[in-house]
Amino acid sequence: MSENCIFCGIVAGTIPSTRVAETDRAIAFMDIAPATPGHLLVIPREHSTDLREAAPEDLIAAMSLAQSMVSRVIDRLDGATGANLLSCIGADAWQSVFHTHLHVIPRYPDDPMVLPWKPESGDLDEIKAVHAKLI
Repeated sequence: MSENCIFCGIVAGTIPSTRVAETDRAIAFMDIAPATPGHLLVIPREHSTDLREAAPEDLIAAMSLAQSMVSRVIDRLDGATGANLLSCIGADAWQSVFHTHLHVIPRYPDDPMVLPWKPESGDLDEIKAVHAKLI
């Protein structure tokens, strides 16, 4: 548990949250700054800054709970036809709370959320050069 972490406060019950579901290792609760109606967060109970530091068991628990939350938002929210699952790792990737978490964002036809990039074909030579660094 990290003393200054808002999500650790949610786990401890010292910071209020609107919990949707929980397991012995993970909690799902409503995001207070939702991208779309029904946007929720899934966090491991154990503190880690991001998924690079999280224990494998915590990642498995969080992903399993996120999987059930994706099904729940699509099945139960009127008009939801899909969902995005997002993990932000580092400030440059929009992480604002440094406790491992997954965003479950319900998607609706014509909702205002747009991808931050428009996928286009990349430069094949650059792709191959980056590939060589990753293998």
